[in-house]
Amino acid sequence: MKHIARKRFGQHFLTDGAIIEAIVDAIAPQPGDAMVEIGPGLAALTQPLVERLGRLTVIELDRDLAVRLRAHAQLQVVESDVLKVDFTALASQLAAPRLRVVGNLPYNISTPILFHLLDHVNVVQDQHFMLQKEVI
Repeated sequence: MKHIARKRFGQHFLTDGAIIEAIVDAIAPQPGDAMVEIGPGLAALTQPLVERLGRLTVIELDRDLAVRLRAHAQLQVVESDVLKVDFTALASQLAAPRLRVVGNLPYNISTPILFHLLDHVNVVQDQHFMLQKEVI
């Protein structure tokens, strides 16, 4: 089933296999990593990530895409605006000593997302969790 990118969500979908592979290699996911992907869309990054991780949490705003993603048994799908997600609670739910957050983000939302994530860093660290800060 084809999905047409929705401009209101800033959707853009990766299709170049070489770029996808380079991004996943740069992320270097390891089995057991607690990882959250923001805006998985059509699962271009999601699939190779879950193959390496075994399990992945994804945050998807588009309800049509969230329905598709729920068909993947290895995914925990959070259907929400990422700016409303409580990453402290999510890290606690995943019982993760370190939460890695990745995503192929549109420019118009990347800065607000980074600030939202940074709002959770101190709280998370206070609870002996660490939110890894990396921008690729």
